[in-house]
Amino acid sequence: MQDIILLTDDINTKTTMSNLENLNEMELQRRASLQKLRELGIDPYPAPLYPVNASAAEIKQGYSEEKGNFSDVTIAGRIMSRRIMGAAAFIELQDESGRIQVYIKRDEICPGEDKTMYNTVFKKLLDIGDIIGIRGFAFITQTGELSVHAKELTVLSKSLRILPIVKQKDGEVFDAFSDPELKYRQRYVDLIVNPQVKDTFIKRSLIVSTMREYFNEAGCLEVETPILQSIPGGANARPFITHHNALDIDLYLRIANELYLKRLIVGGFNGVYEFAKNFRNEGMDKTHNPEFTCVEIYVAYKDYIWMMEFVEKLLEKIALRLHGTTEVELDGKKISFKAPFRRLPMLEAIKEYAGVDVKGMDEEELRDTCKRLGVETDKTMGKGKLIDAIFGEYCEKHLVQPTYIIDYPVETSPLTKRHRKDPSLTERFELFVNGKELANAYSELNDPIDQLERFKEQLRLKDKGDDEAMFIDMDFIRALEYGMPPTSGLGIGIDRLTMFMTGSPTIQDVLFFPQMRPEKREGKENKE
Repeated sequence: MQDIILLTDDINTKTTMSNLENLNEMELQRRASLQKLRELGIDPYPAPLYPVNASAAEIKQGYSEEKGNFSDVTIAGRIMSRRIMGAAAFIELQDESGRIQVYIKRDEICPGEDKTMYNTVFKKLLDIGDIIGIRGFAFITQTGELSVHAKELTVLSKSLRILPIVKQKDGEVFDAFSDPELKYRQRYVDLIVNPQVKDTFIKRSLIVSTMREYFNEAGCLEVETPILQSIPGGANARPFITHHNALDIDLYLRIANELYLKRLIVGGFNGVYEFAKNFRNEGMDKTHNPEFTCVEIYVAYKDYIWMMEFVEKLLEKIALRLHGTTEVELDGKKISFKAPFRRLPMLEAIKEYAGVDVKGMDEEELRDTCKRLGVETDKTMGKGKLIDAIFGEYCEKHLVQPTYIIDYPVETSPLTKRHRKDPSLTERFELFVNGKELANAYSELNDPIDQLERFKEQLRLKDKGDDEAMFIDMDFIRALEYGMPPTSGLGIGIDRLTMFMTGSPTIQDVLFFPQMRPEKREGKENKE
């Protein structure tokens, strides 16, 4: 134990006796091995440059026994298993691309009299989870397995924690690292021992790059707008509040970037988009995280009908890029992203699924209807939220295949242009997939007088206690007064889109590091 304490002092850490006493015997042994490596003159954390020239996947995909290629390869990765047979051993090495077997022979990596690297370092001081470098050549073993024959072994990083190794037998998984609390809190471990998890995040990146490519081809410009805002706008949501010390003012974390992007349309850009981190101080569940990623795009001289066709083609393209087909499996259902999607007016959806016609009802009639239908309400809810509550309770669950819900009442859409045929409605759609909203889009309201009145109505709702109602943004009104061309806007949640396109059951599965409660240790919250 004293040796270990001296070691931690040597590397300028503040590990205490109490910390060490919380380690199990195997973790203490790894720290002892770390010390012994140093005593042998081996740096367990050497300078980062290591001349990797191949990956496991490249060797597996490109090796030809006839060609004898990959005759001088340098690979690096994590030891995931090993079998030691006296003077020879096999290990399974895992890098970013996958796993490959490595054959290690004592006299190959220790050609001289000194066999320390094999007998002591490899056999006694290295463990599963350690990161090593191997220089050697590819070959086929007698059992027919492609492997790398090691000529040199280099220690690159000593692992002090024990990996929860996932075992498989006859296709059945044992000891899987599957506890959500551990998976989401220790995503780094999840990625190591469950390589299939990495595929979800690779697909997420591919989704974003496909969208960016599609938007750029449409002639739109990628931009950035503020995250810290003096007035939170662009959505009905409860914001996070922070304080700017230098200016001595409270600011809000962005709930949406809509109003800033529309200012840019006023300024003369015909098409702009942004992949934005948004923050909403609201509940958490399988489809909501307080910090999330959303893309919003605004295109001048277009309307919501054009945007529906634009979105259909986009989602079709993403599905084909990821899966080679427009069909995706989600919750055991086959979801088809083949265009066109069904278009269903919101009030007709309520009539179809709830059996009631709410068109023309005032607030009291809507409240009575909600009571009769068993829909929960509260006194802060105005007409828009009452209609939305009926829709959410009775309609959403039926919208499994991609469906556009269109033509929302004015009360539910404070930033949307009134419908060209019915001024009580707006030119808005939401795209629903598997009972959940995926996209929200409008023909944008560009009448500054109407917009101000809509904001004032939101203020009245806020006075009634609706803490999700919008603020009045007078600078945005001023921008509209300079004139904004007819514009169509769209927002898509990247996290939820990734869920749908990868068949992931929860939003936490598509976020590297989802928000969680502070970790508790020894009865106390760990706030380090």
